[in-house]
Amino acid sequence: MPAGLRVLSAGLHTTVQDLGRTGWQRLGVPVSGALDGVALRLGNALVGNPPGMAGLEFLYSGAELEIAADAVRIALAGSGAAVLSLAEGARAVAGWQSMTLERGERIRIVLGRDAVCAYLALEGGIAVPPVLGSASTYVRGGFGGFGGRALREGDVVPLALAHAPPRVELRLPTPPAGAAGDPVRIVLGPQCDCFTDEAVAALLAAEFRVSKSADRMGMRLDGPALRHRRGWDIVSDAIATGAIQVPGSGQPILLLVDHQTTGGYPKIATVISADLPVVGRRRPGDVIRFTAVTIEEAEQLAREQKHWLEEQIAALEPALASGGLDLASLYAGNLISGVVSGSE
Repeated sequence: MPAGLRVLSAGLHTTVQDLGRTGWQRLGVPVSGALDGVALRLGNALVGNPPGMAGLEFLYSGAELEIAADAVRIALAGSGAAVLSLAEGARAVAGWQSMTLERGERIRIVLGRDAVCAYLALEGGIAVPPVLGSASTYVRGGFGGFGGRALREGDVVPLALAHAPPRVELRLPTPPAGAAGDPVRIVLGPQCDCFTDEAVAALLAAEFRVSKSADRMGMRLDGPALRHRRGWDIVSDAIATGAIQVPGSGQPILLLVDHQTTGGYPKIATVISADLPVVGRRRPGDVIRFTAVTIEEAEQLAREQKHWLEEQIAALEPALASGGLDLASLYAGNLISGVVSGSE
């Protein structure tokens, strides 16, 4: 039987994602990929994978899985996330470190109370056929990943490696901070001139709140209406991930990884690439504030993030021999309403 992960409970929205399907937007194919590319890269580093290898993305809730392979090395990347073994004498391992599981072991992935997404990286990766060069799932289009859809109970996710070789497990000494209260940095435009000066000032001065209309395609933001100068229809043009488009209602929509490739609403600003993972971690009800930077500053921040990632990967260290957190302590101190709120 091929190596795999058997899905006992799929959670709210669990999909296969890598770093996206680039080069096809001109043909109407979205990029997709991980909402938090930083977390996926770090998870892959913990299990010895290349940075863009596909893993499982969990949104808002985790999942229960059974190992259907001789030995599988995994790492869960995400703030406040943890892996709980469901066997007797269970162990719990916080996110940001690797662990090896054997055939028949059952685990539960739990997300922190305020978490949006977490990523399960697996040594060797997930053996799904690439579509247009990527394993990412685009659910609206029904392609990529595991049959073009979110996972369901009873699915067996195929793994490329049936037996992970023995080696020292790794951990990330200083996991990335959530940065939930920091302003999201944007570059104004490309249609900033379609908006009144008051609208631009409001974008940079006001607080916006993520509405309940939020998914991998984008998030509607509740806040002051951003008024247009001369109507709100433009000739449809290309959309980049992070674009903030404003329809006739004046309420902005921040577009995420599954966004449409073209649109006819003016775009007042675009979130810089270094802050896209930060935006991907926001959930309905969270407050977002914006601050403007130049294109040159955005490019420098992207270089700094790349350097920071390289430093984090170089700093990986052997994990504790105990295998992680004490389960009793986890339940007593960190498990709130069925989710983990703290890490090791």
